[in-house]
Amino acid sequence: MLSFNVRGENIEVTDAIRSYVEKKISKLEKYFDDSATATAHVNLKVYSDKTAKVEVTIPLPYLVLRAEEISPDMYGSVDLVTDKLERQIRKFKTKINRKSRERGIKGMELTVPEAEALPEESMQVVRTKRVSLKPMDSEEAILQMNMLGHEFFIFEDSETNGTSIVYKRQDGRYGLIETDE
Repeated sequence: MLSFNVRGENIEVTDAIRSYVEKKISKLEKYFDDSATATAHVNLKVYSDKTAKVEVTIPLPYLVLRAEEISPDMYGSVDLVTDKLERQIRKFKTKINRKSRERGIKGMELTVPEAEALPEESMQVVRTKRVSLKPMDSEEAILQMNMLGHEFFIFEDSETNGTSIVYKRQDGRYGLIETDE
């Protein structure tokens, strides 16, 4: 079951907006099993040029869903974000189902750690995140990285049992860094 944390920046989150957000994003619950509980973090922003930005992050034990959308209409942005999240879920489930059929794996669990790049000007640590690495292959790690919109992703390689990093190269292809352990 999803619970909601709806915040507004430069906008008051009215009951109408809150109920619309909850109604739309609750439709995603059909993709989760009944035991899944998560908090949907929704951030609503209104800019001076009258555009509205909606950001939604739903951290799950095996996946972090994240989408954002900017449009002239707040309700339209909520609709577009919900559509993006639904596409991410379907893409993820299709990928995992294909992988499990190929390998004969029955309950594949994935954790998606988040990482943020530090600014080049400063060597000061401004945020620390603790991540739990679960085994996956590099292809699954690339899928997770793309779903998060990050440039790199840290994971435990299921073949070598070592910590590895996939990253997006400037030419649009992907690189893999493996550690010696």
